[in-house]
Amino acid sequence: QLQLVESGGGLVQAGGSLRLSCAASGRTFSRYPMGWFRQVPGKEREFVATISRAGINTNYADSVKGRFTISRDNAKNALWLQMNSLKPEDTAVYYCAASLTMYGSRVTYEYEYWGQGTQVTVSS
Repeated sequence: QLQLVESGGGLVQAGGSLRLSCAASGRTFSRYPMGWFRQVPGKEREFVATISRAGINTNYADSVKGRFTISRDNAKNALWLQMNSLKPEDTAVYYCAASLTMYGSRVTYEYEYWGQGTQVTVSS
């Protein structure tokens, strides 16, 4: 079992920045491609970004490309999402997740372990 705990959410004005963190424990973190997803009430959880096991390859949703950066440090069992130029439509609960695929994925059903989520609210 891999435990994931997100932190770093909060309230920020449009144009501002936040850095989300995801702390992993319980299994070998470096074995898993990791992803960030987000969800608003009444909508499906949507893909934000993914990163390969070694952190070499990344992939982003078009809506966040150029504004968000995913990174990881396997020695620290940590994953981050740096969010810049935030917009009100970025408001959501953000989740980190660990994938059992080889390179990561954009779909939720290919992720095995999930954190509890952290709320991000962007005011206009």
